[in-house]
Amino acid sequence: MVKRASNSMEGDRGAKGAAGRPDGRKPIAFDDQTLVRRFRQGDMESFSLLVAKYQDRIYNMLLRMCGRPADAEELAQEAFLRAMERIEQFHGRSKFYTWLFRIAANLAISHRRRGGRIKFHSLSGPEDGDSSGGDALTSGLAARRQIGPQEAAVAAETNEHVMAALGELDDEFRLVIVLRDIEEMDYAQVADVMNVPVGTVKSRLHRARAMLRDRLRGLLDDYE
Repeated sequence: MVKRASNSMEGDRGAKGAAGRPDGRKPIAFDDQTLVRRFRQGDMESFSLLVAKYQDRIYNMLLRMCGRPADAEELAQEAFLRAMERIEQFHGRSKFYTWLFRIAANLAISHRRRGGRIKFHSLSGPEDGDSSGGDALTSGLAARRQIGPQEAAVAAETNEHVMAALGELDDEFRLVIVLRDIEEMDYAQVADVMNVPVGTVKSRLHRARAMLRDRLRGLLDDYE
């Protein structure tokens, strides 16, 4: 995936802290505004820290949008590359991470439209080799406890149904579900990413939830 920064943020805080860096330079501040400013001044390490800070969230969002780990990884790399190339277009009217999410979301939507309707695969299936992406989607449906083999099989089937239902939604509805219900952004943050008013976010979310419930009606009845 996107290459992580060589030093973790916590490591830099703890090891270098008040004592400063071994090379005599001041330690880098980790708020986005400072990192963006320093990157614009030519400090590549600052952008590496932005990548390390957001790469997991960007990848997870893209995975839920496109359904395939390989596609999500490629799109995440492209999103950070575009952010790097277009950093001068970021004027600070929104938060850096919502601007970054907007770039990634637009890439996911373009990818989906180029390929037509993407077949969503189980995020816990053998093809992916990683079940982490499906947990948030199914947490409201499956019991949060240790389960046996039979229940695990049911949970995997549930995940397949949820991912398939999410994949059937149009882009604007799928994205609002991912941002609000999975990434847990607030309405203002979702509005920034989608570049629409908060009222539009709320109306789209209401419709998206209704459509998702309708597609999962039988499944939801089993857990009531």
